[in-house]
Amino acid sequence: MRFRLLRRRLTVSAPRMAVRSALPWPLRWLLLALMLGFSAALALWAFEFGRSIAGLDAGSREELKHLRAEVQRLQDESQRHQALVDTSGSLLLAERTALEQLTARLRQAEAENRSLREDLGLFEKLIPAGADTNGVAIRGLQAEVIAGVHLRWQALVMRTLKNAPEFKGQVELVLTGTREGQPWTRTFPGQGQALQLRQYRRLEGMIDLPPHTVVKTVTVRVLEGGTARATQTLALEDTAASPAS
Repeated sequence: MRFRLLRRRLTVSAPRMAVRSALPWPLRWLLLALMLGFSAALALWAFEFGRSIAGLDAGSREELKHLRAEVQRLQDESQRHQALVDTSGSLLLAERTALEQLTARLRQAEAENRSLREDLGLFEKLIPAGADTNGVAIRGLQAEVIAGVHLRWQALVMRTLKNAPEFKGQVELVLTGTREGQPWTRTFPGQGQALQLRQYRRLEGMIDLPPHTVVKTVTVRVLEGGTARATQTLALEDTAASPAS
């Protein structure tokens, strides 16, 4: 029996033994509080020491505020500069558009100038050699009867002398034919067209015809002080005018 008890005490199956301190629990809590306070103080000291090492003191705070204000100022200046850039871009676009329009107008003017030069060269070729001394000629007379009651005509009057002074005169239109089977002639003063030209001028007009009129010839005259300086006649096909309604 004793051997069994001895074996139980000496083996793993022996009962456990707890060693307890004789320190009362209020003193234990006080020691724990002291340890926690010491740890907090140590942590606070380490934090302040780290701040001092990093330079995060009162001066650094002021400098940080200054840097923030400087960043804000730079952002405002950047926005103003961007607005100026946008305005400059708009002005540049407007100037570029105006330049393109001026270039287009210049090209159009050059094309018109070339056309006028070509017309002038053609007109000079139309002037016959040994032109009359009056210095005025009529070219390209055209006329047509429209609906039997209107006559439309056009002609080109040009100077036959280069560097001639300005010509001032009148235009006269003479129609001949028949009316109701009887000979008919009428003179129109160019529909009130006074003629002034240095190189050339296109003339045209529309004339109302009396009923039952057949126009056979159209004659255009250029007068200067009652004297005919140039004349051209055009023969038309028989076209009877219908009665006026």
